[in-house]
Amino acid sequence: MTAMPIAPPAPAAAGASPANTPAPFTPAPDGAELTGSQIMWEALVAAGVDCVFGYPGGAIMPAYDAMPAYPIRHVLVRHEQGAAHMAEGYARASGKVGVAIATSGPGATNLVTGIANAQLDSVPTVFITGQVSSALLGTDAFQETDVTGITLPITKHNYLVTRAEDIGPTVHEAFFVARTGRPGPVLVDITKDALQQKAIWHPPKGEPRRRGYRPDLRAREADLERAAAMIDAADRPVIFCGHGVVRAGASRLLQDFVARTGIPVASTLLGLGGFPATHPLSLGMMGMHGEAWVNTSIQEADLLIALGMRFDDRVTGRLATYAPHARKIHVDIDPSEIHKNVRVDLPILDDVARVLTALEPRVKRRDRKAWMQRIDALRGDSAVRDIRNLPDDGHLYAAHVILDLWRLTEGKAIVVTDVGQHQMWEAQYYKHDHPRKLITSGGLGTMGFALPAAIGARMACPDDEVWVVAGDGGFQMTACELSTLAQEDAKVNVAIINNGFLGMVRQWQQFFYQGRYVATPMRSPDFVKLAEAHGLTGLRVTKRSEIEAAYATAKATPGTVVIDFRVEQEDAVYPMVPSGADLHDMIRRPAPASAIVEKPEDF
Repeated sequence: MTAMPIAPPAPAAAGASPANTPAPFTPAPDGAELTGSQIMWEALVAAGVDCVFGYPGGAIMPAYDAMPAYPIRHVLVRHEQGAAHMAEGYARASGKVGVAIATSGPGATNLVTGIANAQLDSVPTVFITGQVSSALLGTDAFQETDVTGITLPITKHNYLVTRAEDIGPTVHEAFFVARTGRPGPVLVDITKDALQQKAIWHPPKGEPRRRGYRPDLRAREADLERAAAMIDAADRPVIFCGHGVVRAGASRLLQDFVARTGIPVASTLLGLGGFPATHPLSLGMMGMHGEAWVNTSIQEADLLIALGMRFDDRVTGRLATYAPHARKIHVDIDPSEIHKNVRVDLPILDDVARVLTALEPRVKRRDRKAWMQRIDALRGDSAVRDIRNLPDDGHLYAAHVILDLWRLTEGKAIVVTDVGQHQMWEAQYYKHDHPRKLITSGGLGTMGFALPAAIGARMACPDDEVWVVAGDGGFQMTACELSTLAQEDAKVNVAIINNGFLGMVRQWQQFFYQGRYVATPMRSPDFVKLAEAHGLTGLRVTKRSEIEAAYATAKATPGTVVIDFRVEQEDAVYPMVPSGADLHDMIRRPAPASAIVEKPEDF
């Protein structure tokens, strides 16, 4: 007898499940007796949480049982790593704290990659995990792991809660720690019996105090005066716009400061959008795949003003020859970053926004025309070339896709990238003029980040156009979250840059391993059919002339659209600073050009 196939349930509309149905809600009064699970949700509501990403299981089940009574949307993920990245995307797009929930054991350990990603990129997130009952701790009980021990090196702070009365204060403190000072991930591990016990609920009042935790550092007046003097004396200064500018909401302040000082601005990958890319004094991205003239300008500068960035190896190249003529001012909220990688002349410990506010009236108004003329000479004729006129030789290149996406979205979309060649092309060809419009994995370089992070961004910004830009390799790592999009009836447009390789690894093999492509050619499923299998729309593009029509279809389609862009397979990202090389020692596009641009400095 042949078994009848079971038809999958129709995709649920957002908010249609019992857990997502908004209920009339009145916060519990001070002194009410509640279960630990109810206290957890009361504390989350009090913290302003409106959306969480999670996956239920045994140890966290009491919390899920209490959830329908609270006005918080729950997004059911397909893998806990996806929940972590969704919380990150939500936080990065909104500026609020993102929240992910998982059960004990494998549920908690599946969060680890996302937690580490949030730690390295300073993303304010709170991760709540269920734990086995306190009587079973240390017995190797079913699905017991020491998740606080596992995550100790990759969290800003973490907690193990074993009593119901401690849940409210701990959650309140976790949000405070996550969002203040240098933001980061905080994990709260709660035992199952603590969730089931009853305790008296006391709504949080004021900011918690932790002994030894000083997140609100303030610059010294003497340091501000010295910084102003150094800036006034500099003839070839460069400002570095790091992720801290975005986090501090200091984009407008930076523009005002630049208007007064005439100092050009280079951006880190995570700083893109913190200063408008189309501003006349915007140099573009620095570092390993930064524009050639930017890196050379840094090497010729006499002053570097680093705002909210950490001088990581992808930015500096070989430290012994990095910016040899430049004095250095480093503004950061985290004392541990000062002198960690690069010895600086003047550290200023404070929020970037406060420093810019205090510095602007202290510095002289200048235009620095001679310095900009030198930079324009380094840039060459690409300084006046229209970036929209990227040559088309009949082949489809990733740069075509990114550039046309920038043009068609008018640079206003939230773009969430995965990690690899496409990430660098996006940074080069999509000109970000607004903060929080580029969401990408920087410090950890996590493949699989983009799709779930974009879901988080969509929940945070329901009215924004959201695009995923992912490679065929990274996309497959979290492609299961297409089902999450279908179930939530959420719209995210997905551009898969499909070159049939693990592209960045293949590029390194091409340059440094004599072209031995070991374990980098990869076969992928039919992405169009994969999208359709999830009840979504799939498209395929093989020519540049097809991009505009595909974009129009994606924009007009109510639900998620996945576009498989079949691009040139063995294209490379130029320029490139080899690992351990001098910042100015770049691999440039060979001549005659084999791909889409005539010179490595272009764009």
